[in-house]
Order: sequence, then C-alpha cells, then structure tokens
Amino acid sequence: MLYPIITKETLEFLNELKKNNNREWFTDNKKRFVTRQNESKEFFKGILDQLETHDDIEKMKVFRIYRDVRFSKDKTPYKYNFSASYARSGAQRRGGYYVHIQPEGSFIATGFWNPEKEDLLRIRKEWEIDASELREIMTDKKFRSVWGTLAGEELKTAPKGFDKEHPNIDLIRKKQFIFVKKFTDKEVLEPDFTEKISEAFRLIRPYFDLMSQILTTDLNGESLLD
Repeated sequence: MLYPIITKETLEFLNELKKNNNREWFTDNKKRFVTRQNESKEFFKGILDQLETHDDIEKMKVFRIYRDVRFSKDKTPYKYNFSASYARSGAQRRGGYYVHIQPEGSFIATGFWNPEKEDLLRIRKEWEIDASELREIMTDKKFRSVWGTLAGEELKTAPKGFDKEHPNIDLIRKKQFIFVKKFTDKEVLEPDFTEKISEAFRLIRPYFDLMSQILTTDLNGESLLD
C-alpha cells in the first residue's frame, strides 16, 4: 500500500518561507501554502493509519504554521516546518509521538517531554530502586540503532532527596525522557518514509510499556487506575 508522501515542492516552500518570514510574502504565496499544508496533512494522516496498525491512538494534532510571538523576542510570524503529534488512548497507555518536517531539520520524537511533578518523582523513585529493565531496552542493538540514547533536559546534579553518587544518577537527574531520530531531506522524500517512521515508532513500544507500567502503579506495584 502506498501512503501519502512529502514532496520536494513542500521542502522548497518551507525553505522560501524561512528566508521570507513576513506577512507580505506569506499573503502573496497563500495558495502555495494551502497546497503544501494539505499535502502535509495527508502525510500525517498516513502516519496515523500506520500507527493504528500497532497502537491505539486517541487523537492526532496538526500544529498551526503561525507562531505565538506574545512572549518571544523572535517576532517572525511563521514557523518554517509542518508538524503533528499523536496521543495514545486511555490512562493505561502513556507516552506520545511527534513528527517534524523541516528542510535540513526533520525528525521524529517520542517519550515524555515534560512529566508532571508527581510523575517525575515516581519515575525517579523507580530508577532509584531499579533501572535494569530500562537499561536492557536502551542497550538492545536494534533499538539503539534507530533511537540512539535517551535525550532530554537534565539537572547538573542530583535532585533534592536523591544521592548524587547513586549508580543510576544519570537517569535520576533527567527532567525529560525522550528519544529523537533525525532524517535527511533525501530520506524525507523517499516513497517509504511513512513506513520507516511507523517502524521506528513500533520499536519504541517496549519503552512505552515499561513507562506506562511505572506511571500507573505505586512503588509497591499496586495499580493507581482502580
């Protein structure tokens, strides 16, 4: 089955938008934008169709091209990327997916971007007790070849209440728990790009299963969903 693709014209439009990030140029090229936006929406829908073959997705969100400049020093009005996120269904399924299309800057990401305070503490407490399952997942050869190492912001030292000499301090001091995979423009334009994204997201499932189990139970293993 062939899925919608990202074309060279879309990357070219985004490149031009980056160089002409003003309302006059955008207005003059509004028809081009609508065409390229519609193409990206079909592409994101194709990814959703692929995801639903191996996960339960509650909703897809396609992000707007317009930037919120109210609290930013950068007043350029438009993003020069197309992006979408996918939320998993149900309280028992944690984690989410993100796809970002940008000339010379396309990537996919997955995991836990900014966990709530309670979730962050629960995760850190888990690593304080035992992180062997996570390390086993992250060191799997196939997983590592696709996703590399755990990314995200982290503290420079141990969080309050944790031992800075703890053997799992590299995980405990994390504030975000995400994985990122980058793609070249050549890869983005390949006809099987959608399938490659889906397969990468399929490989993240052991990580999601572990984190979902952690975040839906207490430290005694008792369910928090009852």
